[in-house]
Amino acid sequence: MVSKVILAQPRGFCAGVHMAIETVKLAHEKYPDETIYVNHQIVHNKRVVDNLINEFGTIFVKENISEIPDGSIIIMSAHGVSPQLYRQAKDQKLRIIDATCPLVDKVHKKAIKYHNKGYEIILIGHKGHQEVIGTQGYAPMHIVGTSAEADALCVKNPNKLAYITQTTLSKDDTQSVVDTLLRRFPNITNSRDDICYATTNRQAAVKALSEQVDLVLVAGENNSSNSNRLVETAISMGTPSHLISSHDEIDPAWLIGVKTVGITSGASTPEEIVEGVIEYFKTQGELSVDILNFKEENVTFKLPKALEDMNA
Repeated sequence: MVSKVILAQPRGFCAGVHMAIETVKLAHEKYPDETIYVNHQIVHNKRVVDNLINEFGTIFVKENISEIPDGSIIIMSAHGVSPQLYRQAKDQKLRIIDATCPLVDKVHKKAIKYHNKGYEIILIGHKGHQEVIGTQGYAPMHIVGTSAEADALCVKNPNKLAYITQTTLSKDDTQSVVDTLLRRFPNITNSRDDICYATTNRQAAVKALSEQVDLVLVAGENNSSNSNRLVETAISMGTPSHLISSHDEIDPAWLIGVKTVGITSGASTPEEIVEGVIEYFKTQGELSVDILNFKEENVTFKLPKALEDMNA
């Protein structure tokens, strides 16, 4: 029976997610008589999206923004979007509020810079992920997700290459891809690591957590890249791990022979889901709850310019 839970710290919302969610709430406050549209999910968590729909009436548009009435307010999600989508929004005279994470925006700027300098660009990331789709719009680029893909990559000029990365990747997996690229293309250029601080911190905390527990549960959604990477990180340490969107998904079979459970959550997961997991274990019997304080985070991001005065 599980008698102890250890919570990883840091876990849950990162600065970009805080900013994005606050952007939607403040947009409703600033424009109370208007419908607020959001391109894609504002962050990759169904609970967050459902809460915004139920509390404010936010409308989330998956792909086709042409369905949005001309002149409406549209919020661009934290994952970032392509320049083509911005142009389409402007053609529809939509009023744009940009909630793109500043760290994703930096990757976009790097793509533009490398392209303007004539570099052939390689983006290390997961094809089809919303962040990758958005980044692809800023310049022609190759997408590689594994060392095998990097090893098979064909380029025009091996001496004029640059790579960038999706911000929510596993540092270990990314390094193996980078090592392959460096072996094949020794002159490849990169200004610095693009993986965000929150992803890095949460993965490092999970490594430390995995050494102290019998099982790691990661609260997050299947479409959350950083949440999936946390599961993979724990498993790489030799500790069983599962991704759950709520305590209802805990399989009792996972808990056989388990005394200590580690809990963490992805960067877009609200703390209420973690609290639900803790309550689940408390109903099973006497439980102690400890916190593994790995690193303190104090990063904050400014609101989009259209809303900066709301928190003044």
